[in-house]
Amino acid sequence: MTFTDWVEETRRQIRQDGWQGVQDSAYKFYVGTFRRLGGVWNFGTPIYEEDWDMLVVLDACRWDLMAEVAEEYDFVDDEWTYSVASSSAEWMEKNFRQTYATEMARTAHVTSNPYSEQKLDPQTFAYLEEVWKHTFDRDVRTIPARAVTDAAIRAGREQDHERLLVHYMQPHHPFVRKPLDKGIPRDEFSSTPWDNVWHKLRRGQLEYEEVWDGYLDNLRYVLDDVALLLENVDAERVLITADHGNLLGEYGLYAHPDYVPLKPLKRVPKCVTSATDEETHTPDTDAETATDTDEVSREEQLEHLGYK
Repeated sequence: MTFTDWVEETRRQIRQDGWQGVQDSAYKFYVGTFRRLGGVWNFGTPIYEEDWDMLVVLDACRWDLMAEVAEEYDFVDDEWTYSVASSSAEWMEKNFRQTYATEMARTAHVTSNPYSEQKLDPQTFAYLEEVWKHTFDRDVRTIPARAVTDAAIRAGREQDHERLLVHYMQPHHPFVRKPLDKGIPRDEFSSTPWDNVWHKLRRGQLEYEEVWDGYLDNLRYVLDDVALLLENVDAERVLITADHGNLLGEYGLYAHPDYVPLKPLKRVPKCVTSATDEETHTPDTDAETATDTDEVSREEQLEHLGYK
């Protein structure tokens, strides 16, 4: 966004939202200063520079969030690394590039993140299943963890590959079991479809403790499914990590804006374990028959997940 674009958007927001529009526009300008820094300075380890047979990616999972549940799951610890990115789209851009064409061609990739349509080329992978295309829970406005687990188990048992990459949508909001952001319906006074949990936290409409509690519960929700995955696929070395973290007020920032090279945002878990297919679970459906009761477009999904 150029400065002129920002000025025009600020005028529009002030007309629509008054003082709140001024605050939101100032916040966007502030975020933009960090993005400009990210254009010249970056750090982090690409995923194909790590050693793994199966990579489990938890979307928007902070390192300290994972460390808090380390004693609850035998495959979780408090180790960490730095991601190459601060958002999902940026993470895909920087990890799935021509430099790693050979490794990608040997990878079966199961993802629930809708940016896959924009950032991933199916021809570059041994197999690619975009779970969000066939399964979306409109009630909680996200892709259920179990649909991802089922797709990953199918890929692990049926596909010919050397590596398996599984990208869950959680603990990224919306929080499945403790929703805090039902949102504000679109109306003539606002261009924002709904206020997500990070907007509300920044504006003081939610307390930090209740947001952290919901975020933590969303992590437990997905880790319960990761536990199921680990006993239904074979992988000698499993790496559990995240595409990026999430800011909860550090440096005055919230959520996970792209190209923001801040350590609290880019520090992610690095848990090493293994997996053995004990056949304790049979996926309910295959990719061709798995459906949602309502059609939900990619743009709508991105909006529900707070990307729009």
